[in-house]
Amino acid sequence: MSFKTLRDFDVRGKTVLLRADLNVPVDASRNVTDTTRIDRVKPTVEYLVAQGAKTLILAHFGRPKGARNAAYSLSFLPPVLQARWGVDVVFADDCVGGPVQAMADSLKSGQVALLENVRFHAGEEQNDRVFARALAENGDIFINDAFSAAHRAHASTEGLAHLLPTGAGFLMAAELDALNAALEHPQKPVMAIAGGSKISSKLSLLKNLVKKVDYLALGGGMATTFLYAQGHEVGQSLCEPDMADEARAIMAEARACGCEILLPPDRVIVKEFGKNAPHESVSSSAIPADREAVDVGPETIRFLSGKMEGCKTVLWNGPLGVFEVTPFDTGTNELARTVAGLTKAGKIVSIAGGGDTVAALENAGVVQDFTYVSTAGGAFLEWLEGKPLPGVAALSAQPKAA
Repeated sequence: MSFKTLRDFDVRGKTVLLRADLNVPVDASRNVTDTTRIDRVKPTVEYLVAQGAKTLILAHFGRPKGARNAAYSLSFLPPVLQARWGVDVVFADDCVGGPVQAMADSLKSGQVALLENVRFHAGEEQNDRVFARALAENGDIFINDAFSAAHRAHASTEGLAHLLPTGAGFLMAAELDALNAALEHPQKPVMAIAGGSKISSKLSLLKNLVKKVDYLALGGGMATTFLYAQGHEVGQSLCEPDMADEARAIMAEARACGCEILLPPDRVIVKEFGKNAPHESVSSSAIPADREAVDVGPETIRFLSGKMEGCKTVLWNGPLGVFEVTPFDTGTNELARTVAGLTKAGKIVSIAGGGDTVAALENAGVVQDFTYVSTAGGAFLEWLEGKPLPGVAALSAQPKAA
């Protein structure tokens, strides 16, 4: 698809409505515990400030269910934004109406304002045209930099694009470039690594991936279900026996598409799970009835690392074991470091994201070493599933009369 980006607009003196994802994690005292989402929108904000735009930031926080709720107010964020971005940020206690218009009129070129939670209005999640028009009245240009909210057809992610000249912010453009490089026009061969507990939650993902990649490596409970579907003993391992037919159908589809599904040849097993619990590695086809698989084994690590050596693109979604508990993060850590090393050597393009993936790669200490790591969660997964994302599709919309 073709769309404009921020650089395609002359924003000097213009009021820009910037949709950002500032739905950050906080502790009980409302201290931000992870500033990643704030940091990633910084280049867009810096550019708007440097170019002399008047920037009004639209964002959501939590699920206030269409009503004003102090527990979900964004009023705590301006000091954090100022500290992370190095610019002054004023706050408006609503996102539509006269006070917001007055603030927009009072802003000088290069100034930034954060508007109150768009989800305080029911019209946001309903993608109500009247509410979208009320948002649009405050701006001249709409820039969407919230790929992580692009799978939602909301007023501030989709509706606005039909009312104002629209473009992608730098983070949105980077996400789309990375995903395009991973799935739409990748350097081949392509390996996808898919981990996690259940195939039932990732059926669409797996069905789409086998049509797109050369190798699909499975870990976690998903791998167990596929092994069970092949008739192997899986002991007490997390498994979905009722999904065996689906697993066999995916394997048949993979063969038809020329995709090789890579299942772990060995697993790390325990009798009683816990940190540093006694464990051993056994063949994936011979897990004792009273044992549980909690990670991939050393043979699997060597096997998958060898396959990666012959690839040009690696796409990663989900851990391969119970990475939250030592030492059952070994498989995920070792393979993540292999991907990171190949990336730094210029041998592969590596794209990761969705679910627990970012946390797993942070645990391995390699987040900065992948080509691109998405924090988008649901939007990243829906893209991998081949689903159209309303907020992305709307980037190509032509503004209509409000």
